[in-house]
Amino acid sequence: MGGKYKGNYFSGSTLKIIAMLSMLIDHIAAVLVDSRAYPELYGAMREIGRLAFPVFCFLIVEGYFNTKNVKKYVGRLLIFGVISEIPFDLAIFGRPGTEFAHQNVFFTLLTGLLVIWFIDTHKENKALQGLVIFAGCLGATIIKTDYSFFGVAQIVIFYYYRYIRLYRIIGISLINFLMEQIAGACSLFFTENYNGKRGIKLKYVFYCFYPVHLLILYVISYLN
Repeated sequence: MGGKYKGNYFSGSTLKIIAMLSMLIDHIAAVLVDSRAYPELYGAMREIGRLAFPVFCFLIVEGYFNTKNVKKYVGRLLIFGVISEIPFDLAIFGRPGTEFAHQNVFFTLLTGLLVIWFIDTHKENKALQGLVIFAGCLGATIIKTDYSFFGVAQIVIFYYYRYIRLYRIIGISLINFLMEQIAGACSLFFTENYNGKRGIKLKYVFYCFYPVHLLILYVISYLN
């Protein structure tokens, strides 16, 4: 394991902070920047925001391998997914919890976590693994989670190719190119320099940051 991280310099907490800042810039643009009045600024900020999601997918996989209780991990994602839905709908759609055409990112991460958990406990049955991956991608599409099946697929790739760097890079890059999100592929610079260390304790920071920052952005947009 030591050789895998030799020379790398981003801890898990550093990656989490980078992803949160990227996401914040993205959401500031989505909620507060007029894309018609400031198209260049809006486009640049949204592109920076594309760095965040692959990093969160990577952290979900690392979190799975390092958690002491997967059930509690699943529970946290579910609880905060429910908590975040109203702030998400308010900030992005301007309606309090009535927008069912798009669910917040916690549900994408939760779906991906459930898929890799199942895969990990059924390692000998490749056919069943494939079926579960398909079901997870289909489920994310049906309930219309953020990033849809592309999001679940990235988590699966980070899981399967955790120790095969070339396949991991090709897989994540391909998915982000298909989504026309070049910056998403650039996020590999950060994940590929993960040093295997937890860093400072930020266990609940992202969980709370997500709904809180969306609610604050909504209030700012409402007051303006």
